[in-house]
Amino acid sequence: MKIDFHTHGKLAKKLPFSKVYTNWLFGEAQHAGLDAICLTEHFNTLGFDQVYRYIAENFQRDEDTFLAGGLRIFPGMETDIAEGGHILTIGRMEDILELNRRLEPYKEKEKFLPFHQLISLLREYPVIVGAGHPYREGGHIPELPRELLLQFDFLDLNGKDLAQDRERTEKQVYTLGQELGIPVVTGSDTHQAFQYGCVNTRFSRTIRTIEGLKEAVREGRYEIWISENIAFQVKTAGMLKTALKEIHSLGGDYVSVLTRS
Repeated sequence: MKIDFHTHGKLAKKLPFSKVYTNWLFGEAQHAGLDAICLTEHFNTLGFDQVYRYIAENFQRDEDTFLAGGLRIFPGMETDIAEGGHILTIGRMEDILELNRRLEPYKEKEKFLPFHQLISLLREYPVIVGAGHPYREGGHIPELPRELLLQFDFLDLNGKDLAQDRERTEKQVYTLGQELGIPVVTGSDTHQAFQYGCVNTRFSRTIRTIEGLKEAVREGRYEIWISENIAFQVKTAGMLKTALKEIHSLGGDYVSVLTRS
């Protein structure tokens, strides 16, 4: 099973949810060779509840996942913390929706929870918690106290960061993982389909449950794959994302531009 641990179902946080765009993304993820994704939408994105309820109501459930054609979807969420940084959470649909509702008072920048409070909340649920792109500029996850860092189930070897400086990103993330004894997995961090397939994490079997995924990660039963074309894929995706957002800001229909062909 080839899985991307960090993906998004919308072009941008402030844009309205489009089921056509989200369906297009899922189809493109499958065409890129992925078997599964963790849909870690921003916790404060416009229409968070719409995205996940659409999936729950329109795709077949298979234990803790949902099937969009041949693509398996693990529900998840990406949450900002007060210290600066993004926390990835993967769990059952019901738990992700409930957590997002409980985080409603903390969705504005000046109200983000500090990590010690967020992790206490997350640990009330059977979820997997990861450090998203821990060394990205503006984030301070590696500076957290060691006892808090040990609360992570995985570190995100992030496609966008690898595209900018692969050697540095790998060295930083793997070193932190080795120091803490925490597994490293990959996430493309894509909002746009051209980025799918730039990285993936490969398991020898299909996983259908959160507990099964957590166990497989913890035991290291996987391989990491990085595309030789990662820099081109991420750059192209970024340029297209900018263009599509501009189309929207000018009153155009960016979704139809993508899907009319």
